[in-house]
Amino acid sequence: MLRWASALLLPLFLHNVAAQQHDEDLMSFVTLPQIRALKFDVHYQDRDRVSPGYWFVAPYGQIEPEAPTHRFEQYQVGPYIYDGDGTLIWAGSPMFDNRNVFDFKAVHSIGDQPHLSLVWQHSWDFEDQGHGVILKNNYEIQNKLPLRPDLGSFDIHEFNILDDGKTGLAMTYRENEIGLEDFGRPEERTAVLSGGFVRLDLNTADILFEWDSLNQVPLHESVHYGPDSPPEGRPGWDYVHANSVDMNDAGDYIVSFRFTNTIYLISGADGRILWRLGGQHSDFVQDFTFSKQHDIKFVESNGTHHIISFLNNASDEDTNDEPVSCALIVELDTAVQPMTAKVIRRYNRPDGGLTRLRGNAQLLPDNNVFVGWSERGYITEFAPEGEVLLSAMFNSTRYSTYRAYKFEFTGRPNTPPDLVASVAGTDASDLATTFYVSWNGATDVARWKFYARAAANAPPVLIGNTTKTSFETIYIAHGYLDWVSAEAVDHAGNVLGISRVHRSRVPGDWATAGFKGEAAKLHPADPYTLYSQKEADQQTGTKTPLAAGLDDADTSGNSDITPVDTAAEEALRMAQETYELVRDFGALFTSVLLLCLVAGIVACVYTVLRRRRTKPYHHVPTEDGLPEEQIRLRSTTHE
Repeated sequence: MLRWASALLLPLFLHNVAAQQHDEDLMSFVTLPQIRALKFDVHYQDRDRVSPGYWFVAPYGQIEPEAPTHRFEQYQVGPYIYDGDGTLIWAGSPMFDNRNVFDFKAVHSIGDQPHLSLVWQHSWDFEDQGHGVILKNNYEIQNKLPLRPDLGSFDIHEFNILDDGKTGLAMTYRENEIGLEDFGRPEERTAVLSGGFVRLDLNTADILFEWDSLNQVPLHESVHYGPDSPPEGRPGWDYVHANSVDMNDAGDYIVSFRFTNTIYLISGADGRILWRLGGQHSDFVQDFTFSKQHDIKFVESNGTHHIISFLNNASDEDTNDEPVSCALIVELDTAVQPMTAKVIRRYNRPDGGLTRLRGNAQLLPDNNVFVGWSERGYITEFAPEGEVLLSAMFNSTRYSTYRAYKFEFTGRPNTPPDLVASVAGTDASDLATTFYVSWNGATDVARWKFYARAAANAPPVLIGNTTKTSFETIYIAHGYLDWVSAEAVDHAGNVLGISRVHRSRVPGDWATAGFKGEAAKLHPADPYTLYSQKEADQQTGTKTPLAAGLDDADTSGNSDITPVDTAAEEALRMAQETYELVRDFGALFTSVLLLCLVAGIVACVYTVLRRRRTKPYHHVPTEDGLPEEQIRLRSTTHE
């Protein structure tokens, strides 16, 4: 029977260990086991000159929503915040059903507290048409804004909260049927997608202004379709592909159309096109070219003088117009005739490559420039003069983010910190309690304090404290401690939050876990007695059995346990996950599972130390071959 069980369960167990090794590009956490967050590979060229702030990204595996399946997948895609070392700050994927999110960023124009905004993409079956979403800095959703039904889904390209904090901009696509007179074929008709934008009220979702390219931008301005293009049925030609919009203080709008290679200024008074920059019909004398651009934004605008920023993709899925993509800051003078446009700052993609799809360029408050090159989450921060200060990229090859931003932000979650504690040891004198603690979204935690109680309602006893080391901090304390809790503390010593009180996990079978004593006699220690005894021993220079091994624990709150390094953290975390798996099999297969546990821990430690090349986690589809920029070529009525 045992031999049969070994043959059956050993491959299953080793498969689990292999799965852990194959997704080394994703982080896992004991406190939040449902989360699988992407790892960043980060390189600094000059850390001292980098702008302060967090990174805001929204990774996805494929741009169209994935239909649900019966298999379980941990939360991976959605909104995430990281610090400048690539350490996770907030994983928002569970809030948004593991569904694609776009244009995720911090907003500082709403009230006196920072907010977050994002586009929550439509569901796979279009039962939900998606929303523009605004969150408070405690991560509660403040508003979910739909578009008017005739405008279809809330488009993924843009949700631009304006400086008034009351209105925002979004892109729109509409289906039309038109004649081809513009191409000299008046007897033919085709379906066409026009592109435009709306300004909407952030409280009511009412449309305050709307503009559409139909009858404003003729077909012949498109570089994607021409006189020989065959007619199409619904949804039709995506002839302009609108992808970004911004508004200046005068109330005029600047909009980017990727498939005309043109940036347009639209009158906020009557909707007229005031001028065109780039493309086949530019109104400017230019000293530069650009094409397939993204993320047009005003830097300055005073009526006749404008400074704008955008990403010059210089390529698409099929063609290269220039050898490298770049971020541009351009100065426009509309008071002279002819009007002039000149590049005042250019930032080439550092690896010399092309961003064929997506991307953005952000001018930071200190004049640095933060660029999201999109594929694999590739980001770069430049000094004003063009030096590369920072570059980073997802470890994974399976994900991209449409845009990436950098902002200062304060996150104050309205949920308590998450805590898991477990007890292990080989005999009564060396039992230890391992604490795992995290607080998803908290930005100000500097230290963690750990407490235990003799009973559920007993007063808490401070066991020790340690510096916050990562998203999830590990702390090991001597003794079998129960009724445990953790306290988050900022740099000034203020308590930010307290976890719920938890019972420590213990092995279902102590012998299987390696305990050699009499498990029936094991009981939680009284933390007051245990840690008071340590102080007495320190004064006398002696050790009792209970106090043995306490040298690295802190009872006063003024000293730290020896830090757990990153490699050890990962090994401990993997061992914890493996142990949880083992415990569920029960005592019947004790011998087999003990062997597997040891093998699994050795394999996990070996994996951490090698830090070898990542391998695909095949549950997430890749983008290869997907016509991403034709996302709007789906019927807006979805009949």
